[in-house]
Amino acid sequence: MGREEEDHIKVPLITSIIHEEREGNSRVLDEIKKQLWLAGPLICVSLLQYSLQLISIMFVGHLGELALSGASMATAFASVTSFDLFLGMASALDTLCGQSYGAKQYHMLGIYMQRAMVILMFVSIPLAVIWFNTGSILVAVGQAPDIAEEAGLYAQYMLPSLFAYGLLQCLVRFLQTQNIVFPMMVSSGIATLIHIFVCWILVFKSGLGSKGAALANAISYWNNVILLALYVKFSSSCAKTWTGFSREAFKDIIAFIKLAIPSAVMVCLEMWSFEMIILFSGLLPNPKLETSVLSICLNTGGVIWMIPFGLSGAVSTRVSNELGAGHPRTARLSVTVVVVVAVIVGIVVGSVLILIRNVLGYAFSNEVEVVHYVATMLPIIAASNFLDGLQCVLSGSVRGCGWQEIGAYINLGSYYLVGIPLAVLLAFVLHIGGKGLWFGIIGALIIQVASLLTITIRTNWDSEAKKAHERVYEFALPTDMVS
Repeated sequence: MGREEEDHIKVPLITSIIHEEREGNSRVLDEIKKQLWLAGPLICVSLLQYSLQLISIMFVGHLGELALSGASMATAFASVTSFDLFLGMASALDTLCGQSYGAKQYHMLGIYMQRAMVILMFVSIPLAVIWFNTGSILVAVGQAPDIAEEAGLYAQYMLPSLFAYGLLQCLVRFLQTQNIVFPMMVSSGIATLIHIFVCWILVFKSGLGSKGAALANAISYWNNVILLALYVKFSSSCAKTWTGFSREAFKDIIAFIKLAIPSAVMVCLEMWSFEMIILFSGLLPNPKLETSVLSICLNTGGVIWMIPFGLSGAVSTRVSNELGAGHPRTARLSVTVVVVVAVIVGIVVGSVLILIRNVLGYAFSNEVEVVHYVATMLPIIAASNFLDGLQCVLSGSVRGCGWQEIGAYINLGSYYLVGIPLAVLLAFVLHIGGKGLWFGIIGALIIQVASLLTITIRTNWDSEAKKAHERVYEFALPTDMVS
């Protein structure tokens, strides 16, 4: 072969390589844009919805240490018994609605949402009984009687929010899996602005005190539900996916529950471990101080967690949509991109947390002792939030694929075989106190991230696309059956 012939072969080969590299870079940039377009509004939605309880606690914190401890305890109890459960059960829609939307089975999204609403409203009834008896339950598990009584009253006044929260999570998943995120951001923003005013009136002007903050939560959740329901009803964006109420929502409930239960277990096992930190803190020496500080840390960490939670929602939507559409390579790229973004965000946010550690406590309390304790805890919170961010986005990929059962087993082992026992050992045996409780959670997060990352790396994405296709068409209704 002569030199001219060799050059003739090399030129198109080099051109092809350059073209493939540019095409690959273009796909990555396109994926980053899609995820940020989704994640930005979802982060805002998560922060705004979470801020309802946070704002209430901040108002109550200025009523005194007992009021703050009671409201924090009631909020933790409500999350453990109900909010986490609803969040988990509704996340089954991440898989079902997301993959159906990718497969262009649009009529099924409204059916799935109605089915989820029916189930969650039914579950709300026994949970309401538990909420009503919050005070007695907390005393029975060893909490201080004065804190338990305060928490019981707070929970009773927050009862109407129980039913609203389940409906809200279903509406959010319904819209999110269609990539409709900006209307949710607007409705959540309106509800939050109204909440600040309502909370101020009910806490300081009505004489209700902490009970007013609990009632304000309920009002604001219902405001958000009504706004989103009106959007779904009248917006042209949902014309294909919302075709009205249908009796089909009452069919195949068992099939939905089979996915909703592991979804709930996956979320609850993780969430409960964090809430248990607050409950354990009430058993430490000086429980008012420990409960107040760890609740502040939990709420601060919760606010920061909304950033990876938004990213998690974005990657869950991207993965489920692409698998439903039969694009396994794009689904894999989505996971790779979100992990890199989560690492960058974790480093930046953790650095900011450490820088503001000496002043953040004043946003929650005027007690100098509380503020100083919070300052010592924030570097630990920064480390745990970095790990939590990674597991959060990897869990989003799990929901997008429909691996909730696997996620449930991972969370069970990470938190209840490692994390919680380690937290108890450090806090109560080695007497490290509140810091020991949080170090136990960090141990659980390390195991969880390692497990999820290993499974993600070993995933056969072509196989997952086939499974998504089978799942979508197994439960899809013919278009002419939609009422």
